[in-house]
Amino acid sequence: MKHKRMKLKICITIIVVAAFIGCGKTENEYSQLSIFLTDAPAAYDSVLIDVKSVEVHTNNGGWISLPTNQGIYDLLQLRNNVDTLLVPVQQIPAGKVSQVRLILGSGNRIVDGGNSYPLVIPSGEESGLKLNIHRTLQPNTSYILLLDFDAAQSVHQTGNGQYKLKPVIKANFR
Repeated sequence: MKHKRMKLKICITIIVVAAFIGCGKTENEYSQLSIFLTDAPAAYDSVLIDVKSVEVHTNNGGWISLPTNQGIYDLLQLRNNVDTLLVPVQQIPAGKVSQVRLILGSGNRIVDGGNSYPLVIPSGEESGLKLNIHRTLQPNTSYILLLDFDAAQSVHQTGNGQYKLKPVIKANFR
């Protein structure tokens, strides 16, 4: 009889300890993140960027590719508090996010004075446009990241008539 009680106490102790361990912090906690794009005014007719994908770099998983609303976006249509959704709400591992990367396609153009010109973006198609954000995302919390593109400061006309994009983008959480 004492032997059965001892086994019962051991079983109950194991169950209680397992329950406490199960209630502890898990390694796989997630945050919710969505990303929007907006712009400041510029003296061009259109500034078109061809967004292919968006990635974030986390300390938990390296680069994570996010489902992206791909397309050619006219930055000048995204001014005066107008924005567009690049990445719908997405679960990513909680923790530090150090960078966001925009991978661009070949359809980048600028329209100036009614004429359309290619917009050269060094490394835009290969390594993408990288933004340092260094933000710690808390578990079970939703975040909205607004990428505020400044086309007026980002577009430069070279001496040979080419237009180059050296992006000036502010990343703000709201």
